[in-house]
Amino acid sequence: MKRVVALLAAALAAAALAACGGGAEPGAPKRATLVLDFQPNAVHAGIYAALQEGYYEDAGVDLDVQQPSSSTDAPKLLEAGRVQFAILDIHDLAIAREHGFDVVGVAPIVQRPLASVIARETVGRPRDLEGHTVGVTGLPSDDAVLDSVVAADGGDPEEVHRVTIGFNAVASFAAGRVDAATAFWNAEGVTLKRQEVATQTFRVDDYGAPRYPELVLVTTEAILHDDPNLVGAVVAATRGGYVIAEHRPAEALDDLLAADASLDRADQEAQLDALNAAGAFDDPGEFDRTVLSAWSRWEVRHGIVNEPPDVNRMFVPADRLKALGVQAPSD
Repeated sequence: MKRVVALLAAALAAAALAACGGGAEPGAPKRATLVLDFQPNAVHAGIYAALQEGYYEDAGVDLDVQQPSSSTDAPKLLEAGRVQFAILDIHDLAIAREHGFDVVGVAPIVQRPLASVIARETVGRPRDLEGHTVGVTGLPSDDAVLDSVVAADGGDPEEVHRVTIGFNAVASFAAGRVDAATAFWNAEGVTLKRQEVATQTFRVDDYGAPRYPELVLVTTEAILHDDPNLVGAVVAATRGGYVIAEHRPAEALDDLLAADASLDRADQEAQLDALNAAGAFDDPGEFDRTVLSAWSRWEVRHGIVNEPPDVNRMFVPADRLKALGVQAPSD
């Protein structure tokens, strides 16, 4: 951990110098706003840890973290210049770019898919979902996940009966409305387990999908061009927060709950444990270009977008971030 702290301190110091204009006299911190993809939860623990530990402040940034009113907020807010950063689901990032939004990924928040199909324990394997009722939220990515999971096990996705249940997988299971549902294994999956509902989980990266990063820290190409130091500072501080989430999860959990006292400690602790057990925070801030290329092909094959995303333009290369003074914390 001493090495982690030393590397992190170096990264933040470099980012702070950059944010303050190099050799210029330090001034007031730069103000920036980050909008989340959803209400605060365990996947955001690293962000709140970085806030609580003063990493953004040390990097010369006064960061305001906000909740979205809907999942489609972020690209519009970024485009309008009302926020400078956002957390986006990687599929929403691809869709936003296909619709012409100038958004780019600068760091992964989690390093593997969170999407899955959660089924009653009577469903032995994904192909057994043929002829059964599966709940989906209505998002295009849900159908892609379901198709991938069923087809990878030799089943026919067309033989699955789909019903739209919104984001009510837990309630739909409890009411007996569905035999399975597309849901996040780190959230609904954990909740169902804590409620002692007998289920099994088919994670999409075990059934046809590459191990892509589910959530991504994004900004706009315009901000990256006009204020690269701000981007470098925010990326460095965020990476530091996720080092805490991985190596000192109890501390990160305290920071998350301090930011939102309405959250249930036991539930968030269980979610954070599940994320760390799956290595979701490994190598914070580092994109794997090979994985992203495979994801791009998977994305278009399953109809989320019409053309394969150009990963070289959509995700900022590591060498470009390194030029901003961003260093990756490591063990």
